[in-house]
Amino acid sequence: MATYYNLIVYKNSYKLALIVRKMSLKLPHEMADVAKQIRRSSKSIPDNIAEGYARNKSTKDKINFLRTSLGSNDETIGHLNFIRDCNSYKIEIITRLIEAYEVNGKRLNRLIQYNHYQKQDNKKTR
Repeated sequence: MATYYNLIVYKNSYKLALIVRKMSLKLPHEMADVAKQIRRSSKSIPDNIAEGYARNKSTKDKINFLRTSLGSNDETIGHLNFIRDCNSYKIEIITRLIEAYEVNGKRLNRLIQYNHYQKQDNKKTR
């Protein structure tokens, strides 16, 4: 049985969520709403990967959780862009985080494709 905690994309998502949490706690008070949203969206990425793999219900179910994770990844990028454009945090750090989340999104896409092809192969062998 495949486990989520060995996946590079899970490990990176978890580490990024910790970094974003620390960063969001340093945002100005007037950005409290965005800080709360970015903490939620960044944490949702590894949580959905874990839930998709832990349920082990079906490949379709796993892919749905991975797609939700990808949506949260893109949402996090949107929040980071907003924080950058409001000049609310160090641009260099925000830029590195955006780049890291873009890489993370590509990894999630590849994982979704891999699971999709696994699903197709399973159908053929039945």
